[in-house]
Amino acid sequence: METKAVRRSLARPLVTWGVTRAVLLLFVFRVYAFPGPDVTSDVSVIYRGWYEVLRHGTFPLDDVTWQYPPAAALAVLSPAVLPFLSYAHAFFLLACLADAAVLAALLVAGGRPGRSPRGAWVWVAGVPLLGPTVYARYDVMVTAVAVAALLAGTRHPRALGALAAFGALLKVWPVLLLAGAVRRAWRTAAVTAAGLAALFAVSVPGAFAFLAFQRERGTEVESLGALVFHVARHFGWQGQVLLNYGSIEFLGPYVDRVSTAALGLTVAAFGWLLLWRLRAGRLPAHVLAEAALTAVLLFTVTSRRVISPQYLVWLVGLAAVCLSHRASRMTAPALLVVLASFVTVLEFPLGFSHVVASDWYGVALLAVRDGLLLAAGLTAARRLWSSTAPPSAATAPFPPPATRPKETPVSS
Repeated sequence: METKAVRRSLARPLVTWGVTRAVLLLFVFRVYAFPGPDVTSDVSVIYRGWYEVLRHGTFPLDDVTWQYPPAAALAVLSPAVLPFLSYAHAFFLLACLADAAVLAALLVAGGRPGRSPRGAWVWVAGVPLLGPTVYARYDVMVTAVAVAALLAGTRHPRALGALAAFGALLKVWPVLLLAGAVRRAWRTAAVTAAGLAALFAVSVPGAFAFLAFQRERGTEVESLGALVFHVARHFGWQGQVLLNYGSIEFLGPYVDRVSTAALGLTVAAFGWLLLWRLRAGRLPAHVLAEAALTAVLLFTVTSRRVISPQYLVWLVGLAAVCLSHRASRMTAPALLVVLASFVTVLEFPLGFSHVVASDWYGVALLAVRDGLLLAAGLTAARRLWSSTAPPSAATAPFPPPATRPKETPVSS
């Protein structure tokens, strides 16, 4: 009877995943056209162009839209493992495979003592809400690395460090997975990152040229700071909305000031995380994922230039890992992230023309999406702080948490 129950519990998420992902593949394969601009052109045009350059042994040194760390080349080159398919079709299938790997890891983790299948359901439900964009960017591959790092990290800190370092060389943000990690993870991450960076630097010309490609960027129209200019356009702001560095950005008066203010918020978020880590001490295992989700939420919301739709797949993945722990207090932030994913697909690609035009429908969509992410970030921060408050912290900024099931602390 127990075996049958386990099979039924696995069948439901697997069947739901299969149906929803089949629909996503039908959209990216263009069997059916998804409303709005074609989100697959990034793969068929931009990624394919980078692929042709990278396969000759150099990075796209003359392309300012190449804004990624050197290991991103592995994702761009990955369709070469399926030479019998077109570049775009191979990429979409590999993105789907990364999606499946995340689900498998969450299902396995959810069956362990002290764990929960909720995490797998967050992933199953959250990803398709983003629409076909999720398979038309390489972020789902990076998220797979991040999920593997967090799931391994509760027992093997060095594995967390190595995978976080590799993820950071894919797309920077996975370095934030170390927010709640122990010293061994940090040391391993530093050694791994240094070794991989040196390997890329000596073997492929222009590995770190991307660092100089973003100096003149404006504020991307989907960021939190962009709301200032969306509203200001209705009151005579004289700036422009242009395709700049591969994205639609605001350029003009006061853009640099808003960017500076956003950078200040990012520094403040970093300072808060540092303060939290110094006072938290020894942490239960589930806090590793909670700290990662909180850190990525805070740094996404305060992003100086951009909150792209594909960023939501990072947050869905981290929220799923959090909820795979029964003791996690991140249910509300996870639900806010899933809801923000649905609003995101309404904003891009469905309503992107309204966003670019700054009409009130587009502004409302953006305000709701970014507002949900801001609420998720603040809620996660509050719960992270209170759940790790020392017993004597009677004057802590947040009230003490309710009693929750305990988990074994992360090894130090």
